[in-house]
Amino acid sequence: MPPMIATEAAERLTPSGPPGRLDGRRAVVTGGGRGIGAEIARRFVAEGAQVAIIDVLPDTSAAAHSIGALAVHGDLSDPAAAIAATRSAIDQLGGVDVLVNNAGILRFAPLLDITVEDWDLTFDVNVRSMLLTTQVGARAMIAAGHGGTVVNMASMGGKVGSPNQAHYAASKAAVIGLTRVSAIELGVHGITVNCICPGYVLTEMGAATRTSEMVAAWSAKSPLNRLAQPADVANMALFLASAEASYCTGQAMNVSGGMVMH
Repeated sequence: MPPMIATEAAERLTPSGPPGRLDGRRAVVTGGGRGIGAEIARRFVAEGAQVAIIDVLPDTSAAAHSIGALAVHGDLSDPAAAIAATRSAIDQLGGVDVLVNNAGILRFAPLLDITVEDWDLTFDVNVRSMLLTTQVGARAMIAAGHGGTVVNMASMGGKVGSPNQAHYAASKAAVIGLTRVSAIELGVHGITVNCICPGYVLTEMGAATRTSEMVAAWSAKSPLNRLAQPADVANMALFLASAEASYCTGQAMNVSGGMVMH
């Protein structure tokens, strides 16, 4: 199925106000319909970027329009749809300077109960789609000849793991490995590739099952004694997408409040 594309174009992508840290840059954010991805997209727009969001959520267009971004509906678990959606987003922006591979899923199951279907779906969304969108985005950056930036969303779980999350932890460890090799191969083209490893982040996903006791227990793991907000992760994404990080590549940046320090 071809991606469903928001038709309101140029006027929504014309930033106003003083220049920002991403002024004039074109960014594609996958999984930008809610949570961390939505906050990254919002922050990028506020910093002067033209942004296209790719998401499978039915209200992707409304979420994008609310911040002045474009929307492309695409199911990244499907290889053809992932490629088509990324190409569509880049075409609408007239090119791409920043690709944020944020889309991902989290399933819970004990190690001995993980099904092949859940294992494959986790890797399809969390890793394979990232390979495909990076291939499309990097080819566009190389053709344009002025470099670019790729920011991948990994996780603290990719470094330390947690019970009942073997498939998720393995997929995020794969993201870290993919990031490092991508940085090595794409650096010659002036493209930096880094990933972010958030810890516990207070998003709307999972809010219905969180208790104050759970939040307190998780917070105690951090020397800062708090959990992350989506803005904490978006701040790191903004740094990595900006010129300030031009000599930073192949890194797995912790945003874990000190829960992970390696």
